[in-house]
Amino acid sequence: MIQLSDHFDFKKLLRYTFPSIIMLIFTSIYSVVDGFFVSNFVGKTPFAALNLVYPIVMLLGSVGFMFGTGGSALIAKTMGQNQQREANEIFSLLIWVSLACGMVLGVLGTIFLRPIAIFLGAEGELLEQCLIYGRIVLMAVPSYILQYEFQCLFSVAENPRLGLHFTLLAGITNMVLDALFVMVFHWGLAGAAAATSLSQCVGGVLPLIYFARRNPSPLRLVRPKWDFKSLTKVCSNGVSELLSNISMSFVSVLYNFQLLHYAGENGVAAYGVLMYVGFIFLSIFIGYSVGVAPVISYHFGAQCLTELRSLFRKSLVIISFFALTMFSAALLLAKPLALLFVAYDPELLDMTARGLQILSFSFLFIGFATFSSAFFTALNDGKVSACISSLRTLVFQVAAVLILPFLFQLDGIWAANVAAEAMAVIAAGFFLLANRKKYHYF
Repeated sequence: MIQLSDHFDFKKLLRYTFPSIIMLIFTSIYSVVDGFFVSNFVGKTPFAALNLVYPIVMLLGSVGFMFGTGGSALIAKTMGQNQQREANEIFSLLIWVSLACGMVLGVLGTIFLRPIAIFLGAEGELLEQCLIYGRIVLMAVPSYILQYEFQCLFSVAENPRLGLHFTLLAGITNMVLDALFVMVFHWGLAGAAAATSLSQCVGGVLPLIYFARRNPSPLRLVRPKWDFKSLTKVCSNGVSELLSNISMSFVSVLYNFQLLHYAGENGVAAYGVLMYVGFIFLSIFIGYSVGVAPVISYHFGAQCLTELRSLFRKSLVIISFFALTMFSAALLLAKPLALLFVAYDPELLDMTARGLQILSFSFLFIGFATFSSAFFTALNDGKVSACISSLRTLVFQVAAVLILPFLFQLDGIWAANVAAEAMAVIAAGFFLLANRKKYHYF
């Protein structure tokens, strides 16, 4: 088993982060699988409804990503300082706080679902379909939050492969139940929502059972000790990831609003496909960043600066390789990916393929800003991480999606993400240069 204290060459680094990458890919596939079955077997209006509601669910689930990334940074650093008992107490506190937050957010989401859907422009049949999907999926928000959290914490537990197995099981559950509920039982959008909810319970509850029992990892659930200082540190560490997910959800809402104005339901449906492809490709960069973060935190806590510099250099090389690969794949597969979801509508198909071709250029930039934000989180510098994240996912995105459509109409909406990610790389480079002497990673 690879341990956090090991020396990491390229091969070992990829082996250690690979399970995290696959975990994030499978998590992003939830909405993709739902979208595939709903679009092809239920209809265009339910498909648009799913795409309107899912950003709201992602927004609520992002709390788990905050606790997971911020918690893994603090727990790994604490382990690097040989304070194992304190690390387990912080771990246990996070789990119970996450469960409580999930229950509250699930109830609030259900209460405000209708007014939010109406605010987004849903009416008539589209509104009713939004309510059907949202009310079912929101019941599983506590499990969704835990699943996001455990994806980060399994790397700290030095057993990312087990986390991968749980995520694969959850993903397979989603696929099988989608096919059963939508194709066989003909439950429509409600069936897709039920499949997603049950699979998220698999991904969140099974790891909880694992850590509640004796296990070979350095982490396990113990009697939590209330530690407001540690909880605050976790939140400040992970606030960038929370802001990133909240911003992505808000920006998705803004994109849908603009698309309803410029292209109607077809625009929302096309953007749904772009989101699916974007989620999967982005999850590769996020998965690597999540996987390598505990290693960075451990060596930072142990003050192994030579290994810290090595991890930073190797990560930039790996991100560059991923960027070129993702760009090429997205550009070449734009038409086949569009056919997979919307082959039944020629006009929608052409619109979707065009959007994917433009979106592919964003993958040249997106990995560097994503890793830079996660890198500062791993260094327990939540402020810098939050600055990079908020600029990337909110400020630049909002400016681009509001301004570019005036210049380029529908193409301006598709190009907004490319422009925002390019600006984010410049901002990330500035912060990396400004803090190089403080953390000695150059």
